Amino acid sequence: MALRKFVEKYTKPVEELDRRDLQAFCSRLGTTPIADAAPRHAAKVAGEVRSVRIVPRAGADALEVTVNDGGASVTGVFLGRRKITGISPGRKVMLEGVVVQREREKQIFNPVYTLL
Repeated sequence: MALRKFVEKYTKPVEELDRRDLQAFCSRLGTTPIADAAPRHAAKVAGEVRSVRIVPRAGADALEVTVNDGGASVTGVFLGRRKITGISPGRKVMLEGVVVQREREKQIFNPVYTLL
């Protein structure tokens, strides 16, 4: 068994190993996997921030934070915000709120967030 893990560590792509480690981290927190988060229901999801961008929405800025748990992504939309201290790409966060399905993208508007 140890030999298998050793061989796997040096033969699998780094991205694949990172993805599996991130999924294991999120499952230990007891959160809902992003892929299983149902639209129009409250969910608590966790993952790693992949991107942060400012998007104008209806005349006011909104901060969009894309979070990935190794299997799927969700975008946390903070209306009226341009920056949140501590949220940057590579940081692990937990988001809690009602999931909205927009086209092919899941979003949570003004989520409660926890920096991990």
